[in-house]
Amino acid sequence: MTTRVIRYTTRPDAADENAKLIGAVFAELDVKRPAGVRYTSIRLDDDTFIHVVDGDDSALSQLDAFQAFVREIDDRCVEGPRAVAATFVGSYGFGE
Repeated sequence: MTTRVIRYTTRPDAADENAKLIGAVFAELDVKRPAGVRYTSIRLDDDTFIHVVDGDDSALSQLDAFQAFVREIDDRCVEGPRAVAATFVGSYGFGE
């Protein structure tokens, strides 16, 4: 499986809107429940967002909510998205 970590920092005045758009992605995921993908997102105190996508990330790009989320992402950012490959080392208590 492919795992990617995406990190970016939003403008302070755009962080809440960014979080709202991410929430819509999770709402659509809950309805459509695509197989083969795991996804999580974290907002840090400095309005940096971290997303972890594990598996078939094309399942995300097919969602209307995800397309709305990425449509103007650069306009919301002071530091644009950067994706890097990652390997899971371990987890305790997440997603259980």
